Amino acid sequence: MKRIINGILLLVMPFFVEAQGFPNGLSEKSKAPNFSAIDQSGNNFELSKALKKGAVIVVFYRGQWCPYCNRQLKAIQDSLSMILAKGATVVAISPEKPDNIAKTIEKTKVSFPILLDDGMKIMSEYQVKFAVDTATQTRYKKFGIDFAEANGSNGANLPVPAVYIINNKGEITFRYFDTDYRKRVSVGELLSHL
Repeated sequence: MKRIINGILLLVMPFFVEAQGFPNGLSEKSKAPNFSAIDQSGNNFELSKALKKGAVIVVFYRGQWCPYCNRQLKAIQDSLSMILAKGATVVAISPEKPDNIAKTIEKTKVSFPILLDDGMKIMSEYQVKFAVDTATQTRYKKFGIDFAEANGSNGANLPVPAVYIINNKGEITFRYFDTDYRKRVSVGELLSHL
């Protein structure tokens, strides 16, 4: 039943993508804003500290309810040893409440930090945040996706599922930014930019 609902969702939702007002994201060669947040294990993750060890891949994802996000996170997890071998760190950022982040981890077996972006501060600074319009919220609710329930105080706001690679100088050396949530960067492409 869940597959049928996801299948219907995947067929219907692309028509609503165009209705959203999307941000533009940060550009390559720009300075990456520092951020700090608590991960799924209760540890503080700070970008500037992680950059002392090497490059950081920052992945913005929509939520545990998004099959494209789950596939992307799983693919990164499956190739994590290759990413770590290049001296890089991976961190994912979501607007979801901690219990939904736990569901993401259960579905994807992710071992890298996932941060709750409380107040959408990080997503705003990286220019990936957008507000989901009322009509789209209503359509998602028909498929059992309630943003107030999933995101708590972050409400009906989502990130464009963007990925940035930041070098140890704090500069964005690679960006993947596509408002079509069905399209994702490959792990091979990320590895080629490390």
